[in-house]
Amino acid sequence: MTDQPHRVHDLKATDVAAGIADGRYLLIDVREPNEVAAEAYPDAVVLPLSSFDPSDIPDPQGKTVVFACRSGRRSVTASLAAQAEGLPFDSHLEGGILAWKAAGLPVKTGG
Repeated sequence: MTDQPHRVHDLKATDVAAGIADGRYLLIDVREPNEVAAEAYPDAVVLPLSSFDPSDIPDPQGKTVVFACRSGRRSVTASLAAQAEGLPFDSHLEGGILAWKAAGLPVKTGG
């Protein structure tokens, strides 16, 4: 059996929001605390990439883990890091919180 390369699946903001609303997705925000304090995804678990350890990801209890950040770069990095540790977490929010807001989805402000 050969090792498959790690891949990350892009998910649209509206699809992620719908998946969170109906209990299919667990959103992991890998932005830094100062970014989250300024504006945050309403229902995300915050695990900053600067200290990211895939073992800190909570048990998704059957949900698909979706990583998110500001623009979609760090979330890919987090997904690849999780996969490198043998975890099946291969989805991220394409375009990050920028795409989330562009889609008219809510953010929490004022930390």
